[in-house]
Amino acid sequence: MKKFISFCHFILQSWWGAVAFYTILPLPTSWSLQLGQIARFAPLIGILIGSLLALGDWGLSLCGVPILTRSALIITSGVALTGGLHLDGVIDTADGLAVLDPEKRLTVMKDSTTGAFGVMAAVIVLGLKVVALSEIENYRGLILILMFGWGRWAQVSAIAFYPYLKAEGKGSFHKESFQFPQDLLLGWSVLSLISLLGFLYFNLGIWVLIPSLFGTIIPLLVSAWFQQKLGGHTGDTYGAVVEWTEAFYLCVLTIL
Repeated sequence: MKKFISFCHFILQSWWGAVAFYTILPLPTSWSLQLGQIARFAPLIGILIGSLLALGDWGLSLCGVPILTRSALIITSGVALTGGLHLDGVIDTADGLAVLDPEKRLTVMKDSTTGAFGVMAAVIVLGLKVVALSEIENYRGLILILMFGWGRWAQVSAIAFYPYLKAEGKGSFHKESFQFPQDLLLGWSVLSLISLLGFLYFNLGIWVLIPSLFGTIIPLLVSAWFQQKLGGHTGDTYGAVVEWTEAFYLCVLTIL
C-alpha cells in the first residue's frame, strides 16, 4: 500500500512539474514538483491548454467577435500560455538550418540572437495557424484540444525515436528519463480516443478517422524531417516540432 501511495504521489508531482514547465499557469510555491519524467504528460498538457483556449473561443463567439479576430486572439493566447517556449524553438532552429555548413548549425542555434530566418519562420507558423483556424467554423473547441495535444505528442515522438544531439541542454533530461513505449503510447491513446469519440458525436462518418490519422502522421513526418536535417534533435527542435505540427494539423483539418 505504501508503494502505491508513493507511486501516486510521484505521478502527481510529475503532473504538476509538467504544468510548471510547459505553461505559465501559477502553482502554489509549497507544492513539490518532479521534472524528471514530464515528457509523458506533454500531450495531456496540450489537452489542458486546448481546453482553456476552447472556452476562451466560445466566450469570444458569444460576444460577437469576428472569426478572424477571434482566431488571432486564440493563437496569441496559446503562445502566452506557454510563455513562448515552443515558438522560441522555431526561431532558433530556423536560424540554425539557414546555415549552409551542417557542422555550424548547432552553434548558431545556441546563439540567443534572433536572425532574419528565425523571424520569418515564426511569422509563417503563426500566420498559418491564424488563417487555418479562421477557416474552421465548426468543431473549433474540439479541434483546438486536438491541435495542442497532437502538437505536443510530436515532441514525444521525437524524444522516443531520435537521438539527442547535445550532452547537456535544456531538453536532455527528457531523453534521459523517457520510458519507451509507455510514454509514447499514453498521449497517443488519449488523443486518439478524444478524436474518435468527439467526431463520432458529430456524426461525420468515415471522416472521424482523419483527425487521429493525421494527428499521428504529421508529427512523425515533421520530427523525421528535422532528424534528416540535423542528425537528431535538441531542445530547440522539440519546440519547433510542436509548432510546425500544430500549424500543419490545422491546415489539414480545414477540409472538415
